[in-house]
Amino acid sequence: MLREYPISPVHLIEPFGRGGGPDLVTRALAQTLTELWGQPVTVQNVPGAGATAGPAQVAKSPADGYTLLVNTSAQAYCAALLKNPDYDPLKDFIPVAPLTSQPYVLVTGKMTGIATISELVAAAKAKPGELKFGSTGMGTGSHLGVEKFNLAAGIKAVHVPARTGDAIADSIANTVAGRTDYLLAPIQLALVDIGACSLRPLGVSTMKRSPLLSHVPTIAEAGVAAFDYPIWYGVWTPAGTPAEVVDKLAKDIARALATPDLREWLAKHGADPMSMTQPEFARFVASESESAARIIEAARINPQ
Repeated sequence: MLREYPISPVHLIEPFGRGGGPDLVTRALAQTLTELWGQPVTVQNVPGAGATAGPAQVAKSPADGYTLLVNTSAQAYCAALLKNPDYDPLKDFIPVAPLTSQPYVLVTGKMTGIATISELVAAAKAKPGELKFGSTGMGTGSHLGVEKFNLAAGIKAVHVPARTGDAIADSIANTVAGRTDYLLAPIQLALVDIGACSLRPLGVSTMKRSPLLSHVPTIAEAGVAAFDYPIWYGVWTPAGTPAEVVDKLAKDIARALATPDLREWLAKHGADPMSMTQPEFARFVASESESAARIIEAARINPQ
């Protein structure tokens, strides 16, 4: 099986919808793997159910390496948030390989009049529980990232998750329109509104600045000490996939990420390729899930 895999098209399932950061990275990966394997690698967007419809589909797929999940860090985070899931985010999947890591940018709408993180914190403390923050959905990376920020900054606010299939666009539109006051958004997808001055960037979520917004401080630089919260993407396969297939997938994805064209494309989109062996990635996912569980408990988020 190892020598022949893959001998037919491989399907990548992406759970957030066309045009978002996960979709763009998935399609770039698919193109490179197609060239590497000489087999079509297709992308299917399966949004819905709070970004759990796609993982649920993959969990029920044959464990043969031909249907894979490309997901964000939410795949690890949602384990502690799903009350009665159709699948187990940890037990029903094998983590195969990491893809990229990149910062979010904490933004606010121009109508708030808020220009810095210190002003945001002051406004939230002046009106405890009155400010609203957006996200792409309950338990997603953008949700837990703001919860982590709120805890670190010592503020309380109301969560307003996106309600449409295009969760990223919806969450950004809500902040632009003033329906929410602040949001952690993927940098690449917030650049147009930042350039148009309808969104104001307050800080990036990693310990180093982003070359896409080099003038914007990190959240830690802006006063929330040691804050570090990247968004990362990875690939999973259904539990039970043969070990030799998992191993080949992990090594071939690493080869794809090392190609000059894909690395150049990722850099233009503010993403850094991640490098881990398959066992290292599995341990990383478990650690991230435990970290998310601590945020969920501290923020008193009820399982859905």
